Amino acid sequence: MKVSVPKGVRDFGPVELRKRKYIFSTIERVFKQHAYQAIETPTMENLETLTGKYGEEGDKLLFKVLNNGDFLAKADEAALSTRDSVKVLPSISKRGLRYDLTVPFARFVVMNQNEISFPFKRYQIQPVWRADRPQKGRYQEFYQCDVDVVGSDSLMYEAELVQIYDKALTALGVSAKILVNNRKVLEGMAEAAGAADKFMDMVVSVDKLDKMGKEKVVIEMLNRGLSQESVDFVMSCLDIKTLDELENKIGSTEVGAEGIKELRTFHSYADQHTFGTCELVFDITLARGLSYYTGCVFEVKANGVEMGSIGGGGRYDNLTGAFGLKDVSGVGVSFGAARIYLVMEELGLFPEELDNALELLIIALDDASHLHAFTLLNDLRQKGVIADLYPEAAKMKKMMKYANNISAPYVIIVGESERENKEYKVKNMETGEQIVLDEWFSQR
Repeated sequence: MKVSVPKGVRDFGPVELRKRKYIFSTIERVFKQHAYQAIETPTMENLETLTGKYGEEGDKLLFKVLNNGDFLAKADEAALSTRDSVKVLPSISKRGLRYDLTVPFARFVVMNQNEISFPFKRYQIQPVWRADRPQKGRYQEFYQCDVDVVGSDSLMYEAELVQIYDKALTALGVSAKILVNNRKVLEGMAEAAGAADKFMDMVVSVDKLDKMGKEKVVIEMLNRGLSQESVDFVMSCLDIKTLDELENKIGSTEVGAEGIKELRTFHSYADQHTFGTCELVFDITLARGLSYYTGCVFEVKANGVEMGSIGGGGRYDNLTGAFGLKDVSGVGVSFGAARIYLVMEELGLFPEELDNALELLIIALDDASHLHAFTLLNDLRQKGVIADLYPEAAKMKKMMKYANNISAPYVIIVGESERENKEYKVKNMETGEQIVLDEWFSQR
């Protein structure tokens, strides 16, 4: 048997895990500063909870979980005989792995509406699963770091979420552009183009502009049923850079005018923030393919590295309505931790100390010294030192090789003299310099 893991999933070694936790803790600290509370939701959700919330593209990427036991026992025989996977699915699978954290959060809000106070601000750091084609920065299992608020229409929260993006990415040292648009602007564009009934077809196509280029987006919109005239109008809008230009183009439509008004209100709050490593940029081509967005939408792209978006989100007015709780608006954004990790690794942004959790290794030259070194080890640990002891008295060459292999920054060698005098020297493994333990403590 060839030992492997499925495509699109990964193991994480100690160094990788420390770096990932560094990202999580940095982001979480910013979430807490803005009064968001942590929740968790299950790995699996009922398929009926997930389907129909992400648009046709998203629904195709849902991981389905087969029913327990003999999953074919109650299978639709007619669908099986014709190999109709769409029709047979409801009879063999009732659950799926969560695709994102937003839809499960909406379900959580509905189920707990009597126990939470609105507006409710939550954050969530958990893995999600998508049956996507694996490639650089795109995995089938990955962590999302989500922050959302439900129960308020205030555009103050959109501005607060942009602040959170900037503060977290600045703390991580990541320079990025935070792109913003509004789905109502896109609706106004579709209406002005005479293609209001093809709105989602237009959105799905425009959302692929970065990947496909203008020519292929034009072809896709035509294939989706938009007229040549409508496509020409949409494409003429995609070079607009300012809200004033946009107003001249689609301001005559009620929904388009509302979207422009919301963007101006959002900017009146967002412009109060002094940005660190991030820049806020209006981008009319930003569509966000998920069907549940209704207002402002965001996407974050790192500077200086070839990578897809490292974050995104937006306003969703009707998501809880799908579960029976109407008129509860929400807005949220997500940090793509896997891509942020790759960006930081490529640009060398991780602190050096994350490469090694161990501060000091003790090695003993004989059995009596090893027992003594075990006592010293416990003393050091009580004083907060992250220390370890080589498990036996062995040849010096073997023990020092181990110290180098694990990148131990400092080593204490315990022999008869150190055992009797209780005086220890700490060796810097990079420079070879040795200092007494008390002095090392004072410099630590």
